[in-house]
Amino acid sequence: MSGRLFLAATPIGNVGDASIRLRELLGQADIIAAEDSRRAHRLLSDMGVTYVGQIWSFYDAVEQVKSPEIIDRVEAGATVVMISDAGMPSVSDPGYRLVREAIERGVNVSVVPGPSAVLAALAISGLPVDRFTFEGFLPRKSGERLAALTELEIEKRTMVFFEAPHRLSETIKAMLEVFGPQRQVVVCRELTKTYEEIIRGDLAHLASWVDREILGEITIVLHGASEQAPSLASDWVEQVATRVALGVSQRDAIAEVAKEMHVPKRDVYDAVLASLRLQ
Repeated sequence: MSGRLFLAATPIGNVGDASIRLRELLGQADIIAAEDSRRAHRLLSDMGVTYVGQIWSFYDAVEQVKSPEIIDRVEAGATVVMISDAGMPSVSDPGYRLVREAIERGVNVSVVPGPSAVLAALAISGLPVDRFTFEGFLPRKSGERLAALTELEIEKRTMVFFEAPHRLSETIKAMLEVFGPQRQVVVCRELTKTYEEIIRGDLAHLASWVDREILGEITIVLHGASEQAPSLASDWVEQVATRVALGVSQRDAIAEVAKEMHVPKRDVYDAVLASLRLQ
């Protein structure tokens, strides 16, 4: 087998971030599998790359159908380079099914690392980066979005999200509802581009900031849940007990206290459970 498959990261905004290796590979490839063929043509032009191969459209809707054909070409000796519109393929972009097809057929996959909106946003956020989780795009429907965020109420790692600019306001306000006004968040807009903008603050501040027209690529970095001080936990327990004494069910009392204090329900539940064990 003389063919090769490469997953290659492309610039997330500034074409100057393209590596020499990426330029050389794109110029030599027999096939460039691109998430958007029009953007690929523009990228190649902006990088000054003269290519000799074919450009194939390789977006989400056709990935499953075209992956076997691409691996057929690799097995026949072709050099194929897979690129997304920006950043690393398969990270919220096409590429995963192609890699799985290659693995199942015993074809080696090489990677050309490069720009990453996830890592760039983390590094510049000023939030803890020793442990983090990438959550990608949240669901578009409000109910599903709230449910997804609620599952992350007690996540202690820093969280990274992608979002479309026209949905940013709804997403930040949903985060405010779930995580409370004091949770720290960073919104990165147009990373590496001319009008790059980094907005830091708590969710209450960001909920006001997003009430305007916002354009460009968006990456959100959200602080994880913090360990609560014992004094706060005992205060929650007292408030739950007061409500229960007034006839409120323990479950509803925990939910009410969590909402009032802007803390995860799980934290209040754990505090109540711990207090019962001590009795």
